[in-house]
Amino acid sequence: MSEGLNFFLQLATSGVAVGSIYALVAMGFVIIYKATGILNFAQGEMMMMGAYFCFSLVTALNMPFLVAFFITLIFSGLLGVAIHYTILRPMVGEPIFSVVMVTIGLGILLRSIAGIIWGPANKSFPSSFSDEPINISGVVLSHIHLWSIIVAVIFLVLFLIFFKFSRMGLAMRATAQEQDYASLMGISVQKIFALSWAIAMVVSAVGGVFLAHINLLNLNLNHIGIRAFPAVILGGLDSVAGAILGGVIIGLTESLAGGYLDTIFGGVKEVTAFAILLLILMIRPYGLFGTEEIERV
Repeated sequence: MSEGLNFFLQLATSGVAVGSIYALVAMGFVIIYKATGILNFAQGEMMMMGAYFCFSLVTALNMPFLVAFFITLIFSGLLGVAIHYTILRPMVGEPIFSVVMVTIGLGILLRSIAGIIWGPANKSFPSSFSDEPINISGVVLSHIHLWSIIVAVIFLVLFLIFFKFSRMGLAMRATAQEQDYASLMGISVQKIFALSWAIAMVVSAVGGVFLAHINLLNLNLNHIGIRAFPAVILGGLDSVAGAILGGVIIGLTESLAGGYLDTIFGGVKEVTAFAILLLILMIRPYGLFGTEEIERV
């Protein structure tokens, strides 16, 4: 294999690993938007809280990583339900702008709580995966990157099956289509909203835990939530499949831009996702798989 092709595959592999995490965070955005019509700008902080909670279980309580990971998922789901009933439910019927501002305030609150409990210093997860790299025809892949891809795919497939075939998933889809009709059919809209927040919190926590293994764990981890937002716009605000594809595309593009262009211009990787966001908004504002809304006047 030529050196140039090897370098490209190395960047692509890393991009897919990070992109799969973007896809999880983007799916959290989409789930809440589909069910409630709200853009949750606290998604990054929700991801950060899951990562810090898992870190504490592993380091302070000396739990095995797998046990800590599943406890974190349960904690995250319960936290998502609590956030809905204590903060978002009282906002039902209020203007969308007010609710969005509440999510921004929620993000600030979660970040402040994390700062008080864990402090601003960088933290490193204890090695939960083998340090021996995997060599596939000259392409070196770390175990954490491989497991990031595997776990992300597992969760994404599980939730796609859940939405398509389970009774609760069908109820969520019905609520997303028309809340009033869903309520008339006996569906508890408030329970669906709470479930949406729980699922969004769980998928964000999964992304946060694996991202904290790839990078350092600190209060800036929440910025990935903002970096995942272009993936949501790219795929379509109301498309779970679009969120998955958008996350992978953004991850790949960032990795390739960082590998080929950062050495020439510097800082290209950091702005690539937002350059794509602007381009998509100009060309196809409803995304690759989003529903195009046509208003006749």
